[in-house]
Amino acid sequence: MTDETAPTTAAAEPPTPRGEQTRQHILDTAMRLFRERGYAQTTMRAIAKEAGVAVGNAYYYFGSKEHLIQRFYVDSQAEHRAGAAALLARERDFATRLRGVLHAGIDVLTPSHEFAATFFKTAAEPTSPLSPFSAASSEPREAAIALFRDVLEGSTAKVDEELRPELPELLWLAYMGVVLYWVHDRSPGQAKTRQLIDGAVPLIDRAVGLSRLRVLRPITREVLHLIRTIRH
Repeated sequence: MTDETAPTTAAAEPPTPRGEQTRQHILDTAMRLFRERGYAQTTMRAIAKEAGVAVGNAYYYFGSKEHLIQRFYVDSQAEHRAGAAALLARERDFATRLRGVLHAGIDVLTPSHEFAATFFKTAAEPTSPLSPFSAASSEPREAAIALFRDVLEGSTAKVDEELRPELPELLWLAYMGVVLYWVHDRSPGQAKTRQLIDGAVPLIDRAVGLSRLRVLRPITREVLHLIRTIRH
């Protein structure tokens, strides 16, 4: 058994309240150490020691540091949805819904800004399981796309019918662009990221509305064809 990868059997057994408490404590400890020391510099052994559990117990709940980050992704996405719930329940305007969801995402990520800046080097590797585009990240990715689907479906937006099923993923990709900008944003409180959101949303809203115009449909079809080609 190495320090950074080891088999885990916890997923095969039903969770108990005490087990879930221990799992959460290990995850909270890991995230704190990642923020304080950086992802690459933090080992599973150090996480176990700081959490006050045996190394084998840490591996029982999380088979590797990558498993910890994937859990962080899932939890962050759940927080994102919860943070946007009230706005989505009361608003029907597409731009207002999209702007609120984008800001809610940054709200959730803000405590991890310094950690994100160092962690991005790992996540940006095309072959990394921590990439938001990887197979390992499919659960939080699909949850995020589902949130943007709710943004669209609960709104009064009029969208080209061929574009509609593809738009949630495109909105998620736009959000990934915002997150990338946020990672490198050194303005106080990442104020420039907030400005980017406020400036980009009206443009997206306008583009979505214009997608129904007959004169622009050929361009919409070409864009969709390109997306589908790249995806497959």
